[in-house]
Amino acid sequence: MSKKSHTGLVAALTRMALQAHILGQIILFSHVLIELPGQAVVADDRGVDEMWMLDELAHAGAEHLDEKFIAGFDRKQGYPDPAADIAAFTALGLDGTSTVVDLGAGTGQFAIPAGRRFGRVIAVDVSAAMLAALRAKAGDKAGDKAGDKAGDKANATPGGAGLECVRGGFLSYSPGGPVDGVYTRNALHQVPDFWKVIALRRIADMLRPGGVLRLLDLVFDFGPEEADAVFGDWFAHAAANPADGYTAADYAEHIRTEYSTFRWLLEPMLAAAGFEIADVSYERRLHGAYTCVKVG
Repeated sequence: MSKKSHTGLVAALTRMALQAHILGQIILFSHVLIELPGQAVVADDRGVDEMWMLDELAHAGAEHLDEKFIAGFDRKQGYPDPAADIAAFTALGLDGTSTVVDLGAGTGQFAIPAGRRFGRVIAVDVSAAMLAALRAKAGDKAGDKAGDKAGDKANATPGGAGLECVRGGFLSYSPGGPVDGVYTRNALHQVPDFWKVIALRRIADMLRPGGVLRLLDLVFDFGPEEADAVFGDWFAHAAANPADGYTAADYAEHIRTEYSTFRWLLEPMLAAAGFEIADVSYERRLHGAYTCVKVG
C-alpha cells in the first residue's frame, strides 16, 4: 500500500470512529432527553446531588440570596402585574381545580395571586430567603415544604389558601404527579443553554398531556450583528437609581454573567422538550412571553 493510500485510509477510519463516538453519545444522551422509536420515555428525576448535575444555588445570583436585596426586590422589579399570566392559563382551561407550579417563584409576585385563582399553587425557589419573603408577604398562610437542601420533600405538609412553598429548582424539584400548569418568570436565564433544555424537558415531564407552560424571560429577539444597537437602546432606558429599577450597569452585568439566549435558539429547545408554542410576544426585542402546550 502506498504511503498516500495508507494516510487516506487512516483519515477515513478516524472519521468513522469519531462519527461512531458522536452517535454513541447522542444515543446515550437520548435516554435522558429524547424518545427513541418504540421506547417510552421515563422521567429521570435527578437531584443536585448527582455528580454531573448543575448546582442551581450557585447559579441563583448572589443578590437573590441576600435578605437586604430581597427587601427591595418587588420595587426594583416594578411590581409586575400577573393578570395577563393568569389569563393565559385560564384561556387554556385551567380553573379553580387546577394545580400550577411556579418555578423560581421569588417573592410570590405570581404565586400569591394565582393561589387565589387556582386550586393549588406550589411556589418553588432555590433561595430560602426568597421563600421567607414570600411567606411573609402571604401572611404566613403558605405551607412550608422547605428542607435542608434544595428539593427536599421529606417534611412536606399541605399549605393554606391553596399556596405551598418548596425549596427546589428546575433540576431538583418534582411535584410527585402530573400538574396542569407551570409558570416561570425571569429564572431560566440563570442556567446555560444545555441546562435550559434539561430544565424544559423536566417541566414537560411534570405536566399532564395538554398542560400549559407560561414562560417569561429575558430572551434576545435579534441577530448578533444587532447587539450593539439593541443593548445601547436598552441601557439608555434603564433606571438611574438602582432602588427604582435595573440600571445600565445591572443590564451589562446580566449580559456578561448570566445566560439569556437568542429567540432562534430558545424556540427549538421548546420543541425538543415536547412543547408547541400557542402564543408568543416580545417587549422591545429583549423580553419574551411564551404560552406553550405540552404535546401528547
